[in-house]
Amino acid sequence: MSKWMKKGDKVVVVAGNEKGRTGVVLRKKDDRVVIQGVNIHKKHARRTEKAQRPTILEIEVPIHISNVRLCDDQDKPIKVKSRVIKGGEKELYYLKGKNEVVLRSVRKTS
Repeated sequence: MSKWMKKGDKVVVVAGNEKGRTGVVLRKKDDRVVIQGVNIHKKHARRTEKAQRPTILEIEVPIHISNVRLCDDQDKPIKVKSRVIKGGEKELYYLKGKNEVVLRSVRKTS
């Protein structure tokens, strides 16, 4: 699920021009995420006092969260489930075959 995605998670792009590329989430805002090394666009910057010459910057542009999925160690997209464990804490896990693999714990939001 995309609502569990946060900064620092490893993700794989499942749709669009960047399909199949993997990276780490740098920022998340509303329904868009910025992924390191994915969806890079060139921006032409004017000459400034610091930079005496006009420059071309390469920046990562946000991508819609529906085109991205969390991935495992082998860069395969996974479906994440949540469950409540002892102490009222939540943890995220996914199924690998018949085994449950814990992705990470989630802070309690109360």
